[in-house]
Amino acid sequence: MRWSEIGSQNCSVARALSVVGDRWTLLVLREAFYRTRRFEDFQARTGAPRPTEKGIDLYPVLVALLRWGDRWMADDAELPITLRHRGCGQIVQPELACPACGEFVSARAMEAVAPEPVPSV
Repeated sequence: MRWSEIGSQNCSVARALSVVGDRWTLLVLREAFYRTRRFEDFQARTGAPRPTEKGIDLYPVLVALLRWGDRWMADDAELPITLRHRGCGQIVQPELACPACGEFVSARAMEAVAPEPVPSV
């Protein structure tokens, strides 16, 4: 399969990658979450256009990449950035939680479920 065809698959991951897979997307979002606001600053730091509402919805993905990079790719030096919760001022390591019960979940605690077929009338 060609990269140009990946967005036509019936798969949310493939469709998302057809947009997010652009080499500039996550760099632009990184700058936005670093509070870069002026278009000229985005251009100077990444060479890519400013983020949209779609970009803001990618914040959890960016945080997950940040955490993965900190764990697996960082050298012995101090981490380049930490995340602080504005509400209480504490440094945090965001985690995935179930919105129904609040329990923190890991990959092993989750399962992918295919949608139920709609009965024909």
